[in-house]
Amino acid sequence: MTALFRRIQPSKKLRITVRSIAQLLKISQNLIKRVESWAFVVFVHHRDRGGLFVSYRRLEEWQNAIGHHIQTCPTLGELSQLKTSIHYDSRKFKKQYFPKTLDFLVQMCIERQDLLESWESSNCIAS
Repeated sequence: MTALFRRIQPSKKLRITVRSIAQLLKISQNLIKRVESWAFVVFVHHRDRGGLFVSYRRLEEWQNAIGHHIQTCPTLGELSQLKTSIHYDSRKFKKQYFPKTLDFLVQMCIERQDLLESWESSNCIAS
């Protein structure tokens, strides 16, 4: 389990919807009997094919949870730690991340870093 996974705690904090699973799997919602959040994966009961495991990292909810953490980082130091965690997690579980997800998260980090740097520079001027 990586630091990012411990920080997000997907089985406890993410609300996985049948709609998001169906969208990811490119199937009708009617084909999903039940969705279970397990410790490290989501287990999908598929009406046609039985059970199917899905990584949290492939879900839109995972991307949104990381995005929330990025947007709420109060300091550059904490943002740097979060960026390191994202980088490590995405390298270790490369096949579980969509390239567009990583691009989105990198862009969010850049925007948050710019905002925090401007806040810090304006606070230094005011002091």
